[in-house]
Amino acid sequence: MAIYVVMQPPADNKAEDVRFVRDSFTWLGFLFSPLWLAWNRLWIEAALTFAVMAILSVAGERLGLEGAGSLLSLLVSLYIGFEGQSLRIASLRRRGWREWGVVEAGNLADAETRHALEAGEESEEQPALPRIVPDASLARPPQTGMALGLTHTPGRP
Repeated sequence: MAIYVVMQPPADNKAEDVRFVRDSFTWLGFLFSPLWLAWNRLWIEAALTFAVMAILSVAGERLGLEGAGSLLSLLVSLYIGFEGQSLRIASLRRRGWREWGVVEAGNLADAETRHALEAGEESEEQPALPRIVPDASLARPPQTGMALGLTHTPGRP
C-alpha cells in the first residue's frame, strides 16, 4: 500500500483539481534529477540541482578525482529521489495549496476513490449541537472565607 498526500487547490479553484502526491522514492527523480524537477515545474530546484551536479563534476575533473565527483553527483541524485515528492508538496504549499490529509491506497485510482468517499462524509450537514446553559441553582455558593496566597477578596481593601 502506498501513501498519497492530498493537496487541495486555493479557494478560488474547483474541488475537482485536487492533486495526489505519492509519498515514496521516485526513480525518475533519481535517474534524471534536473529533468524530473523541471517536468514537475520546480524550476529553481532544477537549476540548483543542475548547477551543483555540474560543479561537482568539474571539481572532480580538475582535482583529478573523477570518481569522487561522480559519487557526489550520485548523492545529489539520491537526495532528489528520496525528497523529490516533498519538494513537490512544498512547491504546492508556496502557491497557496492546502494539505487535506493523507490517503493509503494500492494505486492512484483507489486513492481518488477513498478521498471522494471521505470528502463526501465531511460535506454532509452535521446536526447542530444542543446549547448547554448552566443552571444557577446547581452552582456551588461563593466561598467567603480566607484564601491562601496573593488573591484578591472582593469587598475588602
